[in-house]
Amino acid sequence: MKAKALPVAIAMTTALSASLLVVSSFDNQAQAQETFRWKMVTSWPKNFPGVGQGPERLSQLVEEMSDGRLTIEVFGAGQLVPGFEVFDAVADGTAELGHSASYYWKGKAPAAQFFAAVPFGMNAQEMNAWLSYGGGMELWNELYDEFGVDVLAAGSSGVQMGGWYNREIKAIEDFKGLKIRIPGLGGEVLKRIGAVPVSLPGTKIFSSLQSGALDATEWAGPWNDLSLGFYKVAKYYYYPGFHEPGTAISAGVNRKLWDSLEEDLKAVVSQAMAAENAYSRAEFSARNAEALFTLRQIHKDDIRRFSNGILKAVGEASGAVIGALGTGGDDLTRKIYEDFRKFRSRAL
Repeated sequence: MKAKALPVAIAMTTALSASLLVVSSFDNQAQAQETFRWKMVTSWPKNFPGVGQGPERLSQLVEEMSDGRLTIEVFGAGQLVPGFEVFDAVADGTAELGHSASYYWKGKAPAAQFFAAVPFGMNAQEMNAWLSYGGGMELWNELYDEFGVDVLAAGSSGVQMGGWYNREIKAIEDFKGLKIRIPGLGGEVLKRIGAVPVSLPGTKIFSSLQSGALDATEWAGPWNDLSLGFYKVAKYYYYPGFHEPGTAISAGVNRKLWDSLEEDLKAVVSQAMAAENAYSRAEFSARNAEALFTLRQIHKDDIRRFSNGILKAVGEASGAVIGALGTGGDDLTRKIYEDFRKFRSRAL
């Protein structure tokens, strides 16, 4: 019995040793894998509900999925660079990633506004369909080619409200001279009907309304509006948000640094962005409903609908502004405009 058992014991020992060598080999291979430490700058206050929490979720998910091989440190607006300098920081390599909305970059590439929000344009679901299956994402990356930046869809705040106002808006003439914080094409539309659009980061809106430097503002819907306390300093809350029917949030990435990343880590980042894109849309829909209930039932805010006459006039102004941008730009801008318009006509 003992004589026969010896070869078995030797075989088991040999197999165990081989297994340990394999495990050791994998351990050594894992230890040899390069780790990456990236920075993500954002246009939002640190940990702000919704848009500010999205980057934090992305960072956590990427670290978990990559088993710590890629970590991302998130910076709120002003911590590393100002909120409106996120694109530049990514392009010049100050940060690897930037979390923002592309209408802030209209001064660099006017057509970037088509990839954030278009007045009377596509809602969040339609926008994502265009980006994913209608050629929108390819056009977006082509637009950023000259800046050395790639882009990934990273969320959506969905349809917005029409904004907070310190005076009643009964007719289109009431927009004349109105100082309103509103970015992108929505700002250009209101400018066309006589308003004075102002571009301000979220952290400065409350005090500007309080001091009278602003007469009105829009931001990102009831959830964020409630968090910023606009109901305390503005009397009227209007809807619908014709200017942003489905606002896309995006993450720009420095192309050289992206290309240097290992393929499996690129896949990790891409899938984390896709997950956040879906999660964000659902969260905004749920939280906006809860916040609107609070504003209406608890704070007793004066929530009003823009009249049909106002919406008709704003719609006409929107068509003129968007058409002028789409047909008056360079070849790529016209290409983006036509593709956007074609997909929208089929999606509606």
